[in-house]
Amino acid sequence: MSLPKIAIVGRPNVGKSSLLNSLAGSMISIVEATPGVTRDRISILLEYEDIYFELVDTGGYGIFDNRELSSDINSQIDRAVKEADLVVFLVDIREGLTPLDEQIARLLRKNGSNVLLAANKADDAGMFSRAVEFMSLGFGEAVCVSAANNLNKSFLLEKITEKVGDISSEKPKDAFMKIAVVGKRNAGKSSFVNAVLGEERMIVSEVEGTTRDAVDVRFIKDGYPVTLIDTAGVRKKGKMSDSIEYYSYTRAEKSIRRADVVLFMIDAVLPSSQVDKKLARMITDYLKPCIFVINKWDKVLEEGYDAEPEDFSDYLTETFPGLRHAPIAFTTATEGRNISSTLDLAKELYKQSTMCLPTSKLNEAMEVIRAQRTGKSDKGVFPKIYYATQVSVQPVSLLIFVNRPDLFDENYKRFMLNRLRDLLPVSEVPIKLMFRQHHSDRRQPGKESRVQGRKR
Repeated sequence: MSLPKIAIVGRPNVGKSSLLNSLAGSMISIVEATPGVTRDRISILLEYEDIYFELVDTGGYGIFDNRELSSDINSQIDRAVKEADLVVFLVDIREGLTPLDEQIARLLRKNGSNVLLAANKADDAGMFSRAVEFMSLGFGEAVCVSAANNLNKSFLLEKITEKVGDISSEKPKDAFMKIAVVGKRNAGKSSFVNAVLGEERMIVSEVEGTTRDAVDVRFIKDGYPVTLIDTAGVRKKGKMSDSIEYYSYTRAEKSIRRADVVLFMIDAVLPSSQVDKKLARMITDYLKPCIFVINKWDKVLEEGYDAEPEDFSDYLTETFPGLRHAPIAFTTATEGRNISSTLDLAKELYKQSTMCLPTSKLNEAMEVIRAQRTGKSDKGVFPKIYYATQVSVQPVSLLIFVNRPDLFDENYKRFMLNRLRDLLPVSEVPIKLMFRQHHSDRRQPGKESRVQGRKR
């Protein structure tokens, strides 16, 4: 069942993103005084008085974008308006009625849109009387709000639900899994998202940095809802030209943290960069299942590069050793090639990362490890494994009881991880190892002090 869609539309800088954040109760869209920050359609699911709906933030209508994306931004707004069950037409009560407001009103009337007029930046009730001039737009009396101060937020939500309350709405199912699409600029992330959805949801351009925000979109995969997170392209911190790029960077990091699986987009014809290595470290540090998505594979074939899929496996293992367990997919997102199989692979990684391992199988693997590796000794004491138990998933986390945790150095841990991936059905996802001293190797309370006392 599709939810009612409410699109927030208005000219640049009237506070559309601030309003979405206010109604959502969290920082969803980037808010910046610079016109044109929002480019793609950013949507969230909201509930008010048991009515569920999708709220969509759009770019500023009529914005002049110096990156030649103005027509793409307007196209995204047009699509949002056509799909919307209700348009919240936002105006600025401080600046008053403008010719661009009137132009937008004509477009909404031409489209036959169901419109709720809202006047933003009404920071106190004394400003409400200024809203009378917007009556000339033909959409009735404006609801005065202040997104920055949450003034009249509940009243606006009441008006929205009144307008869409007759549309069938029920609580949507929680997403089966969340997939973050990350990578450096122009690697093809938005093209991949569009290929998954089968529509031009994200603006795709050869201009670097087109996507500024992390955009959540929901789709159905094998009967289950999935959230796909398209992130901004990351660049080196030293080259971030403004606060918008910094926000985009932090949103990309946050998207990795909240994802169940990360699709790490790699441009097939460009060498890896410091940005790629930075992203790999994030994915590794947050212990996220990851797929290397080698995109633009068609260019490798068309331009006669001397490269085979096996070559990429060796190259990625050498370049990103912390992700040597991550599988590889080869795609051409602009043509929709291998998109479905990549999603199937993501589903498999999600299954592995949420797997509860039988204790018997886990300890059989520990027996093999114990038999194959002795480890370094400390004054004749060697590492000894007693048994292991799984304590959580996402990531698969194992608590291992040993004689002395300090004897298990990085080389031993690396060996354990490699063998566990060989022996257990979690070969392609991160495994977290935790060591605890077994009670039989702990000193009895007071024993140490008694021994020291005799020495004195």
